[in-house]
Amino acid sequence: MELARLIKMANEIGGCFAQMPDRDEAVKSTAAHLKNFWEPRMRRQIIEYADQDGRELDELVRAAVRSLPAVT
Repeated sequence: MELARLIKMANEIGGCFAQMPDRDEAVKSTAAHLKNFWEPRMRRQIIEYADQDGRELDELVRAAVRSLPAVT
C-alpha cells in the first residue's frame, strides 16, 4: 500500500484515540488497533517508516507504532 495512505490512516486512527484522557492508554489502544486490524505488510511498512523517519506521524501514533512488535 502507498506509504502516504498508511500514514494518513494511522494518524486518523490515532486521532480517535487521542480523545482519551490518559495518553498512555491512547498509545496502547492505537497500537492494539494497528496490531489487530492491519495486515502484517501494512504494519511492517509503517514500523519501517517510523524507525527510519516517522516525522509525518502524529506524536501519539509514532509512539504507538514504535511499541509494536517487529513483523517478520
